Amino acid sequence: MASSGFLLICMLHSLVALTCGALMMFYTNEISVFGHGIEVATKLKGSTLHDQLLIQTSDSFSGLLLFAIGFLLFMVAFIKDREFQSFFAKGCVLLHVSMAIWRIYFERKLEDLAHDLPRLVVGDIVLGLSWVFFLVYSWREKYD
Repeated sequence: MASSGFLLICMLHSLVALTCGALMMFYTNEISVFGHGIEVATKLKGSTLHDQLLIQTSDSFSGLLLFAIGFLLFMVAFIKDREFQSFFAKGCVLLHVSMAIWRIYFERKLEDLAHDLPRLVVGDIVLGLSWVFFLVYSWREKYD
């Protein structure tokens, strides 16, 4: 049933977004070291106290936004309208493809983040493919 697939995908994406958002808000430095390594994390932290405060605030707000997206995905997971599910899945595919393109064109120019680029682009593509698989499954179910 497509509804259970939509519920499952939304819940998994929600869990990832909620977890990453909470970690970004409360453990910014640790997550930066884990994701980029000690050397790059130190560079990304900023050189002056003012820069460090601005960057930490920005990272916390980014985490809050990601947490809110996870909460939104949790709420959307329980919508049973198949047309909305299809529309939402198409939007998520577009969002993940756009994110991968943005990373390729802009993040590769930042030498400190360029070495993470392949891993991040593959992650965006995999997340987008989960929605594509849902769409293919729901179309197959609709036309069989």
